[in-house]
Amino acid sequence: MLIRLVLAVKNKDIRNTLEKHFSQTDVRMESFGHLKTAWQKVVRSCADIIVISESFILSPLESGLAYINNLPENPTTVILHETDSSEEQARITAAGADVVLYTGISKKNLVEALEATIEARRQFIQKEWIGNKGSIPPKTSDFVFQSETMRIFVDEVQQIVSSDSPILLTGETGVGKEHLARAIHAESHRSKGPFITVNTAAVPEQLLESELFGHEQGSFTGATRYRRGAFELAHGGTIFLDEIGEMPRQSQAKLLRILQDFEVRPLGSETSFWVDTRVIVATNRDLEKEINRGDFRNDLYYRISVITLTIPPLRYRKEDIPSLSRRFLTYYRHRVGREVNRFSEEALQAISRYNWPGNVRELMNVIERAMLLCRSEEITLMDLPDIFRKGIDSTGAEPAGGTFLFADWENQTLSEVLGSMTENIEKKYLEMVLRQTGGRIGKAAKISGLNPRGLYNKMKRLNLQKETFKKS
Repeated sequence: MLIRLVLAVKNKDIRNTLEKHFSQTDVRMESFGHLKTAWQKVVRSCADIIVISESFILSPLESGLAYINNLPENPTTVILHETDSSEEQARITAAGADVVLYTGISKKNLVEALEATIEARRQFIQKEWIGNKGSIPPKTSDFVFQSETMRIFVDEVQQIVSSDSPILLTGETGVGKEHLARAIHAESHRSKGPFITVNTAAVPEQLLESELFGHEQGSFTGATRYRRGAFELAHGGTIFLDEIGEMPRQSQAKLLRILQDFEVRPLGSETSFWVDTRVIVATNRDLEKEINRGDFRNDLYYRISVITLTIPPLRYRKEDIPSLSRRFLTYYRHRVGREVNRFSEEALQAISRYNWPGNVRELMNVIERAMLLCRSEEITLMDLPDIFRKGIDSTGAEPAGGTFLFADWENQTLSEVLGSMTENIEKKYLEMVLRQTGGRIGKAAKISGLNPRGLYNKMKRLNLQKETFKKS
């Protein structure tokens, strides 16, 4: 956690001592020593800790400290005073100071007192961060799956959690990219640090650089005080940049510079500062195609894709659907407070046959809806959306030609819909050919017009095993 400390100290010797010591630590420091300008700079500094001489505070003392204590950052205030008496300390504490230190104490004791204050502030911020998350962070060991596809994928994830290399998470909308990023953070050595998320597609282009890198007072119209950026907030932890494919090229260039040396320069600032954070980015776009179109920088792509993890869509691991459905049923039962504890066989069959274009997110939404509509302890087919009833005939089988791709189209781009339809048709066609040929690759390749190597690659991507189609 990068602590921002402001010194507004009259005694030059004390100021120099503190500047020298804390410049080597996880503290970003600003120092002011001029009486006329110190107060305005202090209250606009966005500091975690303010170390200030009593004479620099707006008079009367009670009003000045009340102003500081009402700042948005709720800073810890350390007052340096020149009279060594318990009465003076009690007076300043009663006025609203958090810590009162006598300027005549040894430099060693002064540094130690401030180190204790910094650590207490760090713990306070950490507690606030944990409290605001609202839930226990996910772990890969908690992931629910039965499929070999996910077993291999989770094994791969567990191999890289301890690394500090950038990670690119790819996959369709709703597969759980942010959930995976949180799990990686929770299992890394940075787990006690912050996890900061920025959806680059949701921030207006003109504000994105301020959101990521922060800004100084007066750097643009409306910038009335310093603002921390996401990289500064993520110091000591992980920053997750979602929808990285939507980032404007100008911001891409600045992000590349940060990934090269991890130095951040806020808008309007003449100086940079170092941050220690792991970067995880995510996209549902094909970044190589974006590069060919000129919309994404190839040098940034190579930098963020040191480790690339592609999360399999739910339709390629349907054996995971029943266990996931039961997990979400338990989750929503506690959240909603309904005594619904099982699915009917017909309902679970319909859920398992559906292709889930919206992936895990759509599955969660459907189960939450069914939980709210259910009037008994069992979710039945009648509690599911109409498409589940229309798509299942009296035998519970998928009707001929049914693709089950319509429920979540309104939440997807055209390219995502076309991509999921193409993959679905491709998989169904290859399943048919492999079933017809008994899993014989040479014959299946001839029928499909593919060469054997190309057929193998498609089977691997679509999670098709030739043994499945061998005739007994």
